[in-house]
Amino acid sequence: MDTLLGTRSRHWRATDWTAAAVSGFAAGAVLMVLDLIWSALFHPEGPWRISHMVAPIFTGTPPPAAPTGYEFSVGVVAVALATHYVLGIVFGVVMAFLMAQLRMDASPERAAAAGAVLGLVLYLFNFELMARAFFPWLAALRGWETLAAHVLFGIVAALLYWKFNRTPAEP
Repeated sequence: MDTLLGTRSRHWRATDWTAAAVSGFAAGAVLMVLDLIWSALFHPEGPWRISHMVAPIFTGTPPPAAPTGYEFSVGVVAVALATHYVLGIVFGVVMAFLMAQLRMDASPERAAAAGAVLGLVLYLFNFELMARAFFPWLAALRGWETLAAHVLFGIVAALLYWKFNRTPAEP
């Protein structure tokens, strides 16, 4: 069991914090572009719906009900992008730390599996815990599309961390 969890040695494994932050940021960029395209093609509310749902996390005002579509707003999009990227970096750092400690950064297959699981955990945290407790308007974003997006985000962030990681290998 100790070998599986990587707890044989009593020291923390090194985490490449720069690679972790860049991985979270880049995975966030991939996710934002795919979400924008998906929303523009398949959601009647339009491509700016997610921005209007994410920005209130920091502005504190719930989004207006917009059954016919959300309009483009530079302020809303800027706050949503900043929020999304900061949270992406935070998740990338947490994910990289966990991957390093559990030795899930040893191969691309292990990294992708860890990223998928951590993406699922992130979805559950965001939409089952945080949405229920603090941001009830985010409940409208629950569903398979958002779950798939979070899993994809986790996989991309994990694979990028595996690729960018420059910590020395342990003996």
